[in-house]
Amino acid sequence: MCPESQVGDFVRKVFSSLQTRLIRNTSVAILLTVCGVASLFAGKHPVPLAKDIDAAKCLECHENKTKEKSIHTAVKGGCFSCHEVRVRGDVTRVNLTTTTTLSLCLKCHTDKKAAPGQGLLHPPVSRDCTMCHDPHDSPNKDHLVKSLSGDRKENLCLRCHNNGLNVSASGSRHAPLDMGCDTCHVIHKKGTLGNPESNLHLNADPHTLCVGCHDVKNESLVKAHQGQPFEKADCLSCHAVHQSDGPKLMQRFPHRPYADKSCDACHQAPKDGKVILTKPDSKALCVECHAKTVNAIQSAKVQHAGAQGECDDCHDAHASRRPGLVRPDPVSACLKCHADQAKLQSTKMVLHKAVFRDGCATCHEPHGGTRPKLLRADTNDLCLACHGADVKPQKMEGQKLISIFGGAVRLPEHYFDSVPRVTLKWGLGHPIDKHPVANFDDPLDPKKEKKLTCLSCHQAHAGNAKAMLITDQPQSLSFCSQCHK
Repeated sequence: MCPESQVGDFVRKVFSSLQTRLIRNTSVAILLTVCGVASLFAGKHPVPLAKDIDAAKCLECHENKTKEKSIHTAVKGGCFSCHEVRVRGDVTRVNLTTTTTLSLCLKCHTDKKAAPGQGLLHPPVSRDCTMCHDPHDSPNKDHLVKSLSGDRKENLCLRCHNNGLNVSASGSRHAPLDMGCDTCHVIHKKGTLGNPESNLHLNADPHTLCVGCHDVKNESLVKAHQGQPFEKADCLSCHAVHQSDGPKLMQRFPHRPYADKSCDACHQAPKDGKVILTKPDSKALCVECHAKTVNAIQSAKVQHAGAQGECDDCHDAHASRRPGLVRPDPVSACLKCHADQAKLQSTKMVLHKAVFRDGCATCHEPHGGTRPKLLRADTNDLCLACHGADVKPQKMEGQKLISIFGGAVRLPEHYFDSVPRVTLKWGLGHPIDKHPVANFDDPLDPKKEKKLTCLSCHQAHAGNAKAMLITDQPQSLSFCSQCHK
């Protein structure tokens, strides 16, 4: 351990030279790393042990670690596969051979290691394996601390997820939930980002999973779809997978004709197993109801090339789990054309949630706009629409949604619970008091033509460290010294 006097001297020196909250936080992290790691992970053993103790001796007291049906292979290899004994005087400490549980597990389970481009990882996979697995033994398969089925008290997944719980009286619930989450999901699934199989950790593509239980030739199923071909359809475009507030697992946001079961408003009777519309193409069909949107697309000052095509290139005609009926989802809809942004998913470690979780339309106008890059507002005003301390989003009653930009952007009701906020006054106040973020020349602009904005320090879409700084480095004095020499 570091002597107390040295710790005090270290803190005083750091705090006297670094007078920012940012560096203050960094100093505390360094102090914990240098002086606290050993005692953080080392547990004091109740009785003294010899340095060269045999692993078999451990089992005299810890025999309960090998009694369950599923025993970790590392246990069979001996306690010192993962633990080490440290003796100082009459004090014995037993701790892990690595500083964190995750790093220890990855020494053997290298296929579970998180890295850019490996798909959307299940969060516990990149944090702490013991959140889900018992490191010694378990009555459940894969050393899980609980089963993957049952009610909230019994089901491991329901410790974090609430799928299938609190279904409304008029709603519906998917029966396979009672068969166990691994009926459809592979917890450690990794793969190409942007497809549901990877993003949702599925053990097959959604259509294959659905038809594995639901016979597409079943008479009642054919009748429910009014005789329209659905054998190769994307089931998730109409149905929710876990639960719904409506019958038959209907998606949360239905297209009005679909909700009214007015299929003939858009469809003729199928011919040779193919869908036949009432108009020559989907855009001609959509304009009958959405003429205002079509006119806005055509007359926009800054036009979006992607909006000039067919409406169903981006929108689902039936239903969606998101407002706007964007398909396959608000992120993938844009990335299928914007390959440069899609590439960030495999090259950057930190992705801006407003982009890669909620969709590009959070910041950009998808049908055309008045500003460069189709931005909904000028740079700082755009960022502060979410990150400003005085933001007051509108609550959309009965929809579990909130909105910003005058209702143009609809977001989940708890969206702002995890959004970092900054308090500014007259363009000053971030990352420390009286630090400018506007109205000053950008010190890094050699021509002295640019003014400071949020993008003077931050990247808009992704980065390789927290805060997505433009140099892809963590928050530190070295970053600040680019301007403050």
